[in-house]
Order: sequence, then structure tokens, then C-alpha cells
Amino acid sequence: MTAASLTLRPGPALCGRLRAPGDKSITHRAYLFGALAHGVTEIENPNPGEDCAATLACLRLLGVLTRATPEGTMIEGRGGVFTEPEAVLDCGNSGTTLRLLSGILAGQPFLSVLSGDDSLRRRPVDRVIAPLRKMGARLSARAGDRLPPLVIQGGPLQPIEARLETDSAQVATAILMAGLFAAGATSVELGPARDHTERMLPGFGVPVTRSEIPGTARSRRAITGPCSLRGARLRVPGDFSAAAFFLAGAAATPGARVTAEGVSLNPTRTGLLTALESMGASIERTVLGEEAGEPVGDVTVIGPERLRAADVPPELVPTMVDEVPAWAIAAAAADGTSGLRGASELRLKESDRLASLAANLSRLGIVVKEASDGLAIQGGRVRGGAVDAQGDHRIAMALAVLATRASEPITIAGTGLVATSFPGFAATLASLGGRIEPTSVLTAR
Repeated sequence: MTAASLTLRPGPALCGRLRAPGDKSITHRAYLFGALAHGVTEIENPNPGEDCAATLACLRLLGVLTRATPEGTMIEGRGGVFTEPEAVLDCGNSGTTLRLLSGILAGQPFLSVLSGDDSLRRRPVDRVIAPLRKMGARLSARAGDRLPPLVIQGGPLQPIEARLETDSAQVATAILMAGLFAAGATSVELGPARDHTERMLPGFGVPVTRSEIPGTARSRRAITGPCSLRGARLRVPGDFSAAAFFLAGAAATPGARVTAEGVSLNPTRTGLLTALESMGASIERTVLGEEAGEPVGDVTVIGPERLRAADVPPELVPTMVDEVPAWAIAAAAADGTSGLRGASELRLKESDRLASLAANLSRLGIVVKEASDGLAIQGGRVRGGAVDAQGDHRIAMALAVLATRASEPITIAGTGLVATSFPGFAATLASLGGRIEPTSVLTAR
């Protein structure tokens, strides 16, 4: 999306049902595993946003054939052997594309360069460089090997036992993807983090072992390479992170009732529901089956007459790291001060999300104290005004839903990148009762 703005007027409590787009994190992995596999992979309900489109575009430059189908996307796998790209691999705004692809390209016998837009080129890559170098690949980046573009000279790899100090599922996946090419066991030890890779790989014929570290919240995830993936057919569940804004908006408003249908209920992603329940929101979960190795079902959130403030324990943060902007919607409505710590990772996203939330909520009359790794938000009356999402799709969506319970209209600048993950966001908000000014600009690139 281009740089854009969105103006919303106060409206009724959000009510209704929604279907979020296919999960973004799961779609990236499905595309990449399909490209690595022998044979054809058919992916139903992939995320339609620009981030996942960037992954597909990079794969095409690596010689992978893809085509759209009525159900989604078909990929003709390359059996782990790709073509040296003639151009820089443009990851757009997608840090997931860059980090996950780096693990695959580390095992390819050619030179590749990964880059992206201005925002992506400010996001660190040193955490993937270090382990992939230990495995035998040669990598370099600007600013002392810290920032993209990322240059990779791949080749033969050796397995490693990695121990991550930062619980990043993207870094863990990059290491495991490189491990697909290494002879022997590659393992990653980390704390609570998304486990989509471990859930999906068995569907492509690659077993993953997982063992808990006694006396800790950490686990070890391992594969034994070299691995041969086989094509698969899978359906991507709805994206909980996309639905989270509307669910939090319902929790924040007495009388609201919102149901998200067919979303992933993976417990490594749904910490927000636990946080909302601790604040007094009524939540109904119904597991209906499994898709792509993920539990899938419906979630309904009902806004209570009084939402009470509650702190988020640090151990819950990894399970809601992308949903902190949604949590802020509820915290701004709660009676008292809600706190969150252990979220320094949010300073390295598409924007500094802690600083952005603090600044924008303050402009709207909410008292916020910003810490190095978190926020303390005192619930109160949301007034109207002008705010800036700074091109961050999750900040933009959070502010848009927050605006539905403001006292006056709110205009949000910098909403252009909502299309990276949720192109239909504005239409979905309107279907639930959001009042969007006709003059708002929210267009695709």
C-alpha cells in the first residue's frame, strides 16, 4: 500500500463474525517448504498480503514455478536445488521472508543478496548471520554485519547445536532450514516461541524432535539432515494476529460481541486471550479440527460491563508478541493501570512499537509510561485527534479499532502498509460496525 490515511468516527460496539485472512507466518513457511520439496505442493487459503507475495516473488527469482489456483497457490518444488538469482531478492517489508530465506540460501552453492524497503533495511540481521556462519556459510551485511542488504555465499553446511538467548521463531526456523542441508542433527534451544515450523515439517515428510529442558521454560527442537521434503496439500488456517484487533476491541467495549471463525488456536500464538480473560473479558473457544498441523477453531469475545486492569506476566509475552498493539486497545479501556514488561523485541519491528504506542495513545489522552522493555497504560477516555502509525501495519490496525470507542473522530496517517498482512482490514472493520470516513485513503500499491 502507499502512504495512506484512515479517518474513523465513533460508533456502536463492534458486533458480528469475521473470517481473517490466511495466517501470514504459516503461509511463508508453506511457500518455502513447497519450494524445497520434490513434487507439487497445493496451498489453500494462503495469506493474500504483500509480505507473503514477496516470498513468492523471491522464490520465482530462484527458479521456482508457482501459479494461482481457485483455492490458493500451487508450487512446483525444486527438490532443494535452486537457481542463482540474477537480481537482488527484494523482500519488501517482510522480515520473515529475509530471515527464513537466509537459512535456505545458506545451503545453496551460489551468491545471493537479500534486501527490502527502507523499514526492512533498518531491522537487524546479525542474529541469523552468527549461527549460519557457524554452519559454514559466508554472510555479510552493512553496518558491521548488522543491517540489510544481506549477502550470502552458500555452500556445504555442518550441523550445529544452537542456543538462542532471544526467543525468535524466525531465527530458529532459519537454523532448522539450513539444517535440512547439513549431514547430522541440527538443534535449536530457545524459550517459548511460535512452533509453526515444527508443526508443519512432518507434513512434508521431515520428522522434528522436541524435548523440554527440565526446570526451565525452554525446549530443544531438532532435525536430522540432509532431508528430502515431499510435496504436500494443506490449508492455511485464519490468522489469529489479524483477528486479534477486533477481539481486543470487543473486550474493550461493554456489549460488544465478536467471533473470529476458523483461526489458528496454536497456544504459542494465543496469549492475548489469556491476557484479556485476566482483565474480565468473556471468551469462548471452540476447536473444530486441525490444518497445517495447527489446531483450528472459532473464538468469541464478549465485552464486560467493566474491564479491569491487569499486568501481563513476562512469560506470557512470547505468546502474544505480535498482539501487544491489540492488547493496548483493551488496556486503554480498563479500569486502572495495566502493565507489560519483557517486550524489548517490539523495538525491532516495522516500527519501534513500544515508542509508537506510547506516543499515539498519549496524543489521544491516554496516560502511558514507557519502559525500556514495556508499557504501563492507564485506562481512560479516548479523545479524537490525529495520530501516525509510522507505516506499521499492526499499529495502524490497533489505532483504527481504538478509534471506534473514541469521543471524536480520529485520523490515522501512515496506514499504507496494512496490505502487507490484511488487505481487507477496512472492509472487515466496517462490517463489524466501524464507521470509516468515505474520504479515507487505503489503497494497494
